[in-house]
Amino acid sequence: MTSSPTHASPHSHPFRRDGTVDLPANALQQAVDWAIVSRRSIRAFLPTPVALEEVHAILDVARHAASGMNTQPWRVHVLRNAAKQRLSDAIAAVANDPEASAGLSEPYHYYPTDWVPPYVDRRRKVGWDLYGLLGIGKGDKSRMHAQHGRNYHFFDAPVGLIFTVSRVMQAGSLMDYGMFLQSVMVAARARGLDTCPQVAFTKFHEVIHAELGIRDTEMVVCGMSLGHADPACIENTLVTERESVEYFTTFHP
Repeated sequence: MTSSPTHASPHSHPFRRDGTVDLPANALQQAVDWAIVSRRSIRAFLPTPVALEEVHAILDVARHAASGMNTQPWRVHVLRNAAKQRLSDAIAAVANDPEASAGLSEPYHYYPTDWVPPYVDRRRKVGWDLYGLLGIGKGDKSRMHAQHGRNYHFFDAPVGLIFTVSRVMQAGSLMDYGMFLQSVMVAARARGLDTCPQVAFTKFHEVIHAELGIRDTEMVVCGMSLGHADPACIENTLVTERESVEYFTTFHP
């Protein structure tokens, strides 16, 4: 395990203590809105390196995410170079072995056991939209498996992140975690970087624990790819449809 590099003070952000910043209000709003709206799940990355100092800066911003009673339940494992390759190879070896992968189980239930509309419809659409872009037909299980397997290589991103949480924490901490993950992704966008949050890693939690030396008291929450999107890859043109505010909101008089 390597030690962390020396960085500036964790309280060195160029913001005032009262939360104000020297930017016109419209510029600040546009910058924040752009970082949120332009965030997409990228599934093909350039080999362009991302400095460890940049990753540290992103996490330094994200650590200010809200959490119940300031519990800050997140723990992050940053993987690059050989460490990332070793984990990817170990997971791929299991994923590509039908016998070894048959008995895998999730550490927690991310998706529902019984899918119902409209959620199942959205799930199917994004899947077939992606496969359609890639020219993968409904019966092409081999290519589906290969495409899904790219998750475990972090879609060739130079940085892979694995997130864990203490098993003593409850469902509320996963809500906190969602805010932390969003903060990581938005801070990455502010730096011109792209991400892909990946629950696909969770069923390989035993492999991840073994490879990264994670204690049994920690639970794998998800993984994430971090880097520069490859604009030449067609899968990165996928834009998911989102419901209008009126669809999911009730305004009470």
